[in-house]
Amino acid sequence: MTIPDRSQQAEEHADLWLTPAELASWMSVVRLITRLPWALDAQLQRDAELSMAEYMTMAMLAEAPEWTLRMSALAEHVSSSLSRLSHLVKRLESRGYVRREPDPSDGRFTNAILLLDGMRKLESAAPGHVACVRHLVVDNLSGERLRRLGQDAERILQRIDSPVR
Repeated sequence: MTIPDRSQQAEEHADLWLTPAELASWMSVVRLITRLPWALDAQLQRDAELSMAEYMTMAMLAEAPEWTLRMSALAEHVSSSLSRLSHLVKRLESRGYVRREPDPSDGRFTNAILLLDGMRKLESAAPGHVACVRHLVVDNLSGERLRRLGQDAERILQRIDSPVR
């Protein structure tokens, strides 16, 4: 039995490592997914006393019919666990922005409902948030690049959401 030399081992396992170009691109993605949420959250905290998660939760409710969603659907929309969302909605309830109540069509479920004060808070926070999103992302990309970035993000999300085979 022969023991493969280092270069042969490296060749056999080349698919386990990123090339220098792949690594550079990946590190840019890592920095983006780490720093962009922080920057958006910091702007919302500073200007509206809301976290990004709170803002997104209220924004999803504002888009829903009658400003109401089942908690399970809302958790999916904001990419959160039901437990984490429950804590977040409890904070929004204490501030008078949201309320929870049993789903009238099936009492086993709980609905989250955006209240008028929550809509007002969202509307007052939106201009600053949109300006920040434009400054950091939209205005840095051509329309075509922004469209492709959205498509690429969707393709990655589909891979994340698909069952592992």
